[in-house]
Parts: sequence; structure tokens; C-alpha cells
Amino acid sequence: MKIINSRPVPTHILSGFLGAGKTTLLQHLLQQKPEHEVWAVLMNEFGQIGVDQQLLPQQQGFEIKELLGGCMCCSSQLPLHIALARLLSESKPDRLFIEPTGLGHPAQLMEQLTEPHWQSSLDMRALVTVVDGSRLHESNWVKQNLYEDQIKAAEIVVISHTDVMTFDDDQALLQLQQEYEVYQQQWLSTAHGELQLKQIDLAHVTHERKIQPLLIQQRQQLATEQATEIKELPYHYVEQAQGYMVAGWKFPRRWIFNFDRLLDVLCEQQNWLRIKAIFHTHQGWMYFNCNPNQFNYKTGEENIDNRIEMISQHEHNWLKLETDLLAARIEI
Repeated sequence: MKIINSRPVPTHILSGFLGAGKTTLLQHLLQQKPEHEVWAVLMNEFGQIGVDQQLLPQQQGFEIKELLGGCMCCSSQLPLHIALARLLSESKPDRLFIEPTGLGHPAQLMEQLTEPHWQSSLDMRALVTVVDGSRLHESNWVKQNLYEDQIKAAEIVVISHTDVMTFDDDQALLQLQQEYEVYQQQWLSTAHGELQLKQIDLAHVTHERKIQPLLIQQRQQLATEQATEIKELPYHYVEQAQGYMVAGWKFPRRWIFNFDRLLDVLCEQQNWLRIKAIFHTHQGWMYFNCNPNQFNYKTGEENIDNRIEMISQHEHNWLKLETDLLAARIEI
């Protein structure tokens, strides 16, 4: 379906974990619509019955659509593309808000919507992640991988429910801001979802992430060979943001690592700012959360994969790190 717009539509992604307050924030943002404009909302419900749509304005000047069943971020892109194309061509909105399910991966959604196909139609604004401030003290809640992925993807983090935050929540917020300081995100606070549109109406800044085969595999490829398309684990990625370098690896969950060897590898690293990792070891699943002053690790629940991410301001011998990690793997 061909989309004809005189200019790209300012488009906001409002992400956040289950119950964070995304819809409440969206309600207050929609109240700021100029009378002569048409604003559109594309909502994603993981289930087959939509509820949130009924909480939004139903009057003229608003166009609300729901995409039901599954996550628009990580399922087939076709339903999203069809729904979005129809919304743009039929409603011709002056502004668009997209609210993915709380179980969604907003970074993947942003990657889809910044593809060349959409650049003439969508003016992507800064990605917003809403975080429930009243639950920051719950360690089991904030240490979920999806929760962390949503915060990392954010350019603007909105802390909601600040009116019921406890002292422990306040302390946890300070720690959270320090943990994500390298990403130089903007942090906003709201008690009841009340924010001015201008506070989040900032241009999206693209950070390129290169997902590639393992470095060892890349060395074995001839220079003339076409780069392998990554469709499954394991893989390696590198991205740069605000002068920092982030390198990471993901390995299949069935791989098991020797914990002592793994610990030696991590302790040998130098000139890094942060290391976060989850590994399936012979002593169980281990979670690592380290900075140069503290090297913390603990047992944790089974994860969907083995993963490690290192943040640094300096180039590293990534091949050696990967080689050492693989050498810590227990062959079964």
C-alpha cells in the first residue's frame, strides 16, 4: 500500500513493562492535541481482547487502532506494516503514538520503523520507556532481562507513580540512574502520568548496532565471502553511543561454562566501565553485575540464553575475550 504524506509524521514509541503507566501517560499526552490536528494511536495488546483502546479518546480528531495477538516488536513484521500503512494513508495524522505491549522489545520496533521504507513517512522521535517508580525496590522485578532491555533502549526514561515511592525506591532509582549513566538518557518523573509533550518531543538519535557472527567465525571467512546473515545464536555485536563502546555476545542456553574459568576470564579484563553477564555454569545459572569498584555475582533463575555485555571507552582485543570465553565452555 503506497503511503502519500506531505511530510513525515512525528512518531513516538511509548514502551514500558507491564503496569508501568504507559496508557496513563498517553491519555495525558493526547489531551494536548491542538484542535485543528488529527492524532493517531497504534496500540499492541499481547492477547486477543483489547482493553486499553477503550480508555482513550473516542471523539473526532483521534484515530485509535489496536494490533492484537502477539508482540509487534518481535513477531512477523507484516501485520505491523499493514496496520501502520493503513493508519497513515486513511487517517493522515499530524502526530502518531505507538504503544507496544509491556512484553515488547522497543529497540527491535525502532529498528523496524527506521528502515528506509518508512523514512519518508515517519519522523521518529526519542524512544520513551516508562518505569514504575513504586516497584524499584523489588529486586526480582527490576532484574528481569526484558525490563532491563526496555530501559537500555530508552532515550527518555519516565519514572511513574512517584507519589507512592518509598525511601528504598528513591535509593534504587539513584542506583539505576548510575547504572545507565553511560547511555546519557534523559530522566523525567511524574506522579500521575502528567507530562508536557514538548518534554518528550525530541528527535530520535540512531545508534548503530552491528550483529555479526562470532569473531572466530569471521576470521575464518574469506575476505571475498558475503557476510553471514545472523538468524540464530551464537552471535557477537558492537554498538557505539555517546563516545562509549558496547560489545556483547549471546550464546545458546544449552551451552554450559566452567564457572571458575569464566570468573578468571572476567577478572582478567582491564579498562572497562561495566560488565553484565548471565551464564549457564556447572554451578548453575550465574548473574554478573560488575563495575571497576565492585565485582558482584550471584545465582539466578534459568535464562533464555547465555549473554555478556561490556561497556568501555577504549577499544579492546575482543577476539581474545571471545576466545577465552569459548575456552571456558564445557564440551558435553
